[in-house]
Amino acid sequence: MKLGIVGLPNVGKSTLFNAISNAGAQAANYPFCTIEPNVGTVTVPDDRLDWLAEYYSPKKYTPATIEFVDIAGLVRGASKGEGLGNKFLENIRQCDAIIHVVRCFDSTEIIHVDGSVDPVRDIETVNYELLLSDIEILSRRIEKTSKAAKGDRSLASELEFLNRLSDYLNEGNNARSFEVQDSDMELFSDIPLLSAKPVIYAANISEDDLMDGAENAYVDQVREYAARDGSGVVVICAKTEEEIAGFEPDEKKAFLEDLGIEHSGLEQLIQEGYSLLGLISFLTGGADEVRAWTIKKGTKAPQAAGKIHSDFERGFIRAEIVPFETLKELGSMQACREKGLIRSEGKDYVMKDGDVTLFRFNV
Repeated sequence: MKLGIVGLPNVGKSTLFNAISNAGAQAANYPFCTIEPNVGTVTVPDDRLDWLAEYYSPKKYTPATIEFVDIAGLVRGASKGEGLGNKFLENIRQCDAIIHVVRCFDSTEIIHVDGSVDPVRDIETVNYELLLSDIEILSRRIEKTSKAAKGDRSLASELEFLNRLSDYLNEGNNARSFEVQDSDMELFSDIPLLSAKPVIYAANISEDDLMDGAENAYVDQVREYAARDGSGVVVICAKTEEEIAGFEPDEKKAFLEDLGIEHSGLEQLIQEGYSLLGLISFLTGGADEVRAWTIKKGTKAPQAAGKIHSDFERGFIRAEIVPFETLKELGSMQACREKGLIRSEGKDYVMKDGDVTLFRFNV
């Protein structure tokens, strides 16, 4: 999973990136501090995998990972190449989902590119540029398809769909809210539309607001906008996240507990990212390795096996599965086996989050 961190200049993108990746990306109080996208890979915290590691004492421990991409700040006119617009838009295109950092704090020290704090205006500035880029891409696709349709009547339905989608975007709507029939999904997915990507709005608040647990009117505005937009919201303090990034796990946990916070900003972003993209993890364990594998909800057992190796899918026989909670409760695979709780599942089994799995195959 690759998540692109975007937003206007000086909203806290690079500070957040530093916090969640410990990559030391440059952060400064002027536009376009980030030119080439910084990329950081972080591991997905998973208590289940930690438990399996204690149980098996494996030679190798491999958690799931997420790639975070810190993309240059956007300005008005990016869709026409203003600022670093073309580079910015292409970098977003390579990501699975967008973390849109929105400034939700006042400060006389940190300059806002528009001179004042207005989260809805900032969100709409970014979304408008993504939409303009999509309209231009769709226009070129329609022009090409129209020419081809003159000699190929089979393209009429495709052209009708493209025009419907174009009308919808030109009304100011994002592509992710466009209703697509199953028969058109392949065509829709083939068009690289930026406004079709899932979005998490990261409402960046001040350290004072975080410490006081104060209500924040800016955050309320972001939540209201996201509800209409069908997007997720995570409230973070990028500065605090950066400060605790180097803490040991126990120190970080104690610090967050003192603030009355259960999960760090990173953990919240990961959870929301998995939810928006419809992802789950199944687990494998043994003396050689314990590992988390990320798959789409609805993936069947043979295709999940193929994540490990193509031979596993090609020669799939069955999957031997026990839910993690059952394994943890009974304490060992042997106990699960004795109670008949290790299931044998075939080719039609749909994998569940937390399935501890052994694939049997023959090639």
